[in-house]
Amino acid sequence: MPRRYVTLDVFTSRPFGGNPLAVVLDAAGLDDAAMQQITREFNVSETVFVLPPKDPAHRARIRIFTTAHEMPFAGHPTVGVAVLLALEDKLSKGSFLLEEQIGVVKCEVSTEGAGSRKGAATFIVPRKAELEEAEISRRDCADALNLAVSDIGFDAHRPLVASAGVPFLFVPMADLTALARARPDEAAFIRSLGSYGEALFLYTPDEEGDADYRARMFSPGLGTEEDPATGAAAAAFPAVLMDAEARVDGHHKVRIDQGFEMGRPSRINLGFQVASGRASAATIGGSAVVVAEGLLHL
Repeated sequence: MPRRYVTLDVFTSRPFGGNPLAVVLDAAGLDDAAMQQITREFNVSETVFVLPPKDPAHRARIRIFTTAHEMPFAGHPTVGVAVLLALEDKLSKGSFLLEEQIGVVKCEVSTEGAGSRKGAATFIVPRKAELEEAEISRRDCADALNLAVSDIGFDAHRPLVASAGVPFLFVPMADLTALARARPDEAAFIRSLGSYGEALFLYTPDEEGDADYRARMFSPGLGTEEDPATGAAAAAFPAVLMDAEARVDGHHKVRIDQGFEMGRPSRINLGFQVASGRASAATIGGSAVVVAEGLLHL
């Protein structure tokens, strides 16, 4: 039967920037194997399958696949599918709930009105960012990235593992030059970092632009060598920041620019609340634009 699909670029307001996303609408009846095959056919970092919700009060149930396996949660698929569903519903502004494997996710959406192809969405991260126990040396990170030990770290920032549903190894870079020079060695990833090397999120202060941080993400274990925008890593970033910085109680906004080295500039808006020196209640937001649509004949 024909099944409609749409592709979007996410964390950007312009086509051919941001992170590409494929969304299969009317995915009811597809089994796990079919979803994985379709994802490999699209061959973008993630593909979303939209299904009827288990709770009729929710907008939809979604499943998210990389070319390697299913994900319990991811940021750019959540933002992208929220914008797409708002466009499908001709919703200029509003909110709804999406069912994901990690839980129910609340999304605030806005579009440019009927007939538009653009919009923006912000969602509440369903899990609090937390650090995971890991002993990661700067030398191991440097070897895996073909860098010098002096390229790793700035101020009190150190390599560590954090997760808000999906774990990432966060590696601070000394400066933008070190960030640009990073060249992952997959064998060294496995040898030096073991299971922590599946997804490395590199970041450094954006001393040349107007973002707070510039970032790159390498993920050979997820089937994507480099990702232009990684919302699930941004969702875990508050725990990383609180490990190295003293932040006052209140709401904090952090802008992360990613994908510049790939020619796909992306902007991720992170918000989080600090109370009694601890971070909670993170949000991830960004724009998305529809690029293409068509039919799958399956």
